Amino acid sequence: MNYLLSLLIGVMLGSIPTAYLLLRKKNIDVTKAGSGNVGAMNSYEVTNSKLIGLIVFAIDSLKGLLSVWIAESLFGHKFEFMMIALIGAVLGHCYSFWINFKGGRGLATAAGGALLISIPVLGIWVALWLVAYLFRRHIHFANFTATLLTGLLSFTSGDILNKYASPSAADTMNFSILVSLMLLIILSKHIVPIKEYFTGLAKNKKGD
Repeated sequence: MNYLLSLLIGVMLGSIPTAYLLLRKKNIDVTKAGSGNVGAMNSYEVTNSKLIGLIVFAIDSLKGLLSVWIAESLFGHKFEFMMIALIGAVLGHCYSFWINFKGGRGLATAAGGALLISIPVLGIWVALWLVAYLFRRHIHFANFTATLLTGLLSFTSGDILNKYASPSAADTMNFSILVSLMLLIILSKHIVPIKEYFTGLAKNKKGD
């Protein structure tokens, strides 16, 4: 039951559509503006306001952090409960039932929760993102690559990463499965932009 409650806590907090609510005050439907992504980057692009982008990022990060903190407060300092709450928050953010299961891409929410669970995993993701971005100079390519590689590392180096998680999972497989599940949700929101990226590359090559 505690596992289900942890998930529901995350989903309820994560599903709050921060960008949608903030931009509605400016008579902008973020689900139909720009890329349609309900997150910090699209909020910034459609409003041209760094402040709004930062506010959305901060609140979306807080959703992940609070989900983990509440699960820990209610059910104890246990990786499984805390991680399931974060998975719920990312799922709710990416597919919010308040706005017809639209949402953001989950990165800010995941990062917020990771601050309480595993800073090393977050650090690895950031490092991989920087390398990928420097390689292609494209945000979605960097997002997709860093997320995919971090998921693979959660299995190939799960024993090491789990050791430095706070708290550690009961066993390495629990750690690997739960971390990769959260990252799969994030990847699902990057399928369209990464397809568009590679389609654009192919068209440019044909043009050459």
